[in-house]
Parts: sequence; structure tokens; C-alpha cells
Amino acid sequence: MPPKPLSLDGRTLEGGGQLLRLAVSLSALTYLPISIFSIRANRTSRRASQPAGGLKAAHLAAVEWLAQASQAETTGMKKASSELDFRPLQRGSFARETKKKGVKGTEIWEDVCDSVDGSSVVRRETEIQLDSPGSVCLILQAILPYLLFDSPDAAGSPMDGTADMAQETTTGSVPLRVTINGGTNVSKSPSIEYISQVLIPMLVKKVGVPPISTQIIKRGWSSGRADVGTVQFDLMPFPRRSRLSAFHFTDRGEVTKMHVSLLASDSAARTTLKRIVTERLLARHPDVEILFPIEEDTRNGARLYLLIVAETSNGYRLGRDCLWERKSNASMLETVANTVTKQLEEELQRGGCVDEYMQDQLVVFQALAEGRSVVDSGEDRYTTLHTKTARWVSERILGVVFDEQGTCNGCGFEVGEDFLDRRRTVWVVEEAAEELERLEMT
Repeated sequence: MPPKPLSLDGRTLEGGGQLLRLAVSLSALTYLPISIFSIRANRTSRRASQPAGGLKAAHLAAVEWLAQASQAETTGMKKASSELDFRPLQRGSFARETKKKGVKGTEIWEDVCDSVDGSSVVRRETEIQLDSPGSVCLILQAILPYLLFDSPDAAGSPMDGTADMAQETTTGSVPLRVTINGGTNVSKSPSIEYISQVLIPMLVKKVGVPPISTQIIKRGWSSGRADVGTVQFDLMPFPRRSRLSAFHFTDRGEVTKMHVSLLASDSAARTTLKRIVTERLLARHPDVEILFPIEEDTRNGARLYLLIVAETSNGYRLGRDCLWERKSNASMLETVANTVTKQLEEELQRGGCVDEYMQDQLVVFQALAEGRSVVDSGEDRYTTLHTKTARWVSERILGVVFDEQGTCNGCGFEVGEDFLDRRRTVWVVEEAAEELERLEMT
């Protein structure tokens, strides 16, 4: 019998989109049904005529994709909805299907086959489309755990009779290409630069996830004239029956490099910004190597973006950035440069291995890993509401526990496993304990 949906109050802690994204992501991965009410109820709207909470277009795009991927039955999956029931079908109760490239259908994955024999699947592709510059990176945040830990053939189900399916299930899976259309540089969201220069390198090199590559096909901006962009992510999921090992973020090491990405509307602005940032960084770190991986024309005076990433001798990356969404002048360029360099220096002074925004991104991987994962966030580091929210959701769905230092003994999720079987054992024990308590009180 399917378990009752786990009820989650969308007003809890951060009470915004992160709770929704992570809850649906873990529900799709574990096949545990959930029911969320008061979705994003803690959010406020700039316009009194518009509802503050509920599902927005970007949230809906991620939820719809995960619903299709897990063949979930849903209610409330519509724009502005404040409630959502999400019931993935139990693992093994269906054959997950893909379609051949160019063949019409409702499936989210398309097989790209070898051009020689036409039968060997060399890659699977999927695409998520937004009509407005909602954050590409927040959509990726929602679907990434599912992509990594539940590839299309992870359950070992037959998929439209392809001849080499036996080889696929033995090796684990085939490469995935995910194309997301939306905003790459959006206010109140991580930028594509932060994702590609901080998050992904940390996940691959320090956490141990398979390689992920990023290609910006076109930038999407929320400032100036709103533009919808396109980003392509290529990744290899974890093999079937594998588990992510616990990881330890300790001993940050010395700062050896600074990576500066600057996007401004003209060469004079970029030159000025580059000079100011270089002066500020060398004043504090005279021996550090300063690199400029991105210097790009935004073609709009209301678009200015700066990211500075500190790389350490032990492979950690910490970043701070600023997206300026108004017309900029010389004084504003200096303000942006001073703000970002100061904030990054404050991060480095804490001595931790992660910055403020990386802290909550690691929670789901701590919870899914096998063993005790430790993340040194630095001295006097407060735990952000986003981090507390991610821990709360992970604890409710996966049954793990985070201590006050943020250490977690993960659940050891195995790719392809029926996680519900494991949770059912816990539920039986909990129900027995509750029944015993009731009997003792009577």
C-alpha cells in the first residue's frame, strides 16, 4: 500500500522556493509522496495586485519536469497555486520510456543514437522552456539531485527494446544533456558564472559527483530589456547501485588564485572595473594570481555583473558577486568593486571552506551520501535560513539528522534502490512506539 503523503508546511523557516524545489526533488527521487501547503507564503510581492506566494513560472517548470520524470500524479500543479500534492509512481511499477530523437511524444528524454549503427544510445537529451528570464540556475538546483542519482535507466527497466540495454544497465547509464531556457543573470538568484565557477567545481572535485560541463548558448537577463537565454548542461549520472561517499570540507588551505568575471556595457567600464578590482585584491593579497576568465559586453547600460572567486591550495572555491540592475557610472563601478571585494574578504577571514551561498547547496548531498559528511563553514558563521530549510526538508524526507555544527550521517542512498522499503521499516517502528505510548496513557 502506498504511504500517506508527507505533509510539509511551506511557511517553515525560509518559507520560499527552496523548500518547494528540494522537497519535490527528493520526492521524485525517493518516490515518497508529499503534500505542500502555504507554498512560498513568506514571500512578498513588489506589486499589491499580484499574489506574493504560490507557484511562479520557474517553480512550475521544475515541478512539471520532475513530475514527468517520475510519472507523478499531481494536484495543484498550476501557476499561483499555494498547495501541491506530488505522488510519484512506485519504483519498478512501470517501464520508463524514452523516445528516439525527432520522434514526437510526451516523454521528457530523447535518445541520440550512434550515427553508424543507429541503435546504440550515445546520449539522452531533455529541454526545459521558460518564456521569461526565470532563473536557469534555480531550475538546475531543483532537478540536479534527480539527474545525478536517478538516471533514466537507473531502475533497470527495459526502455523501448534497444538492443544494448543490457550493457547500459551494467555500466549504469549514458550521458545526459539538459538544456534550460531562462535567465542566466537574474536578481536574487545564483548566476551561471557562480554555478560554473564555484558550485560545479566544488561538487565534482570535492564532493565527488561525476563531471558536469556548462555551455552558455545565449545569456538571459532580468535587467535592462528582459531576455530569455539558453544554457546546456552535460553530465554523467552515478552508475546504478552506486552510492556517494561521505565528504569532509576541512583545512581550506591558502588562497592562491582570484578569478574575476566582469560583464559591463562598454570597454571603458570593463577597463575601469578591472583596474579597481585588481588594486583592491592586490592590496590584501599581494602574492595571489589574478585571472580574468570572463570579460564580456552586456550591450545594455543597465546590466553590470561582477563575480570574484577565491581558489585555495586545497581546491576549495569561495565566491561573492553583485548584479547591478540600473544605469552605472564611474562612482557605481567603484561601489560595486568595493562591495564585492569587501564581502569576499569577510568570507575569507572566517577561515571556512565554503561561502554563504554554497552552504545550503551542499545539504542535499550530505543527506544522500553514505557516512558522516563534515562542512567547515568558518568561525562566527551563522547558519542561513536557506541552509536550515534544506536541512529540515532533508530530515523530514530522508530521515537523516543534522547536528548543530551541520554535520550529517547521510542515508547512503543507492542509485536504483526502492527507498520506500527502507522508510517503511522506520514508519512501522514509529507507529508501534506511538501505539505503545497510547496504551500506556489509557
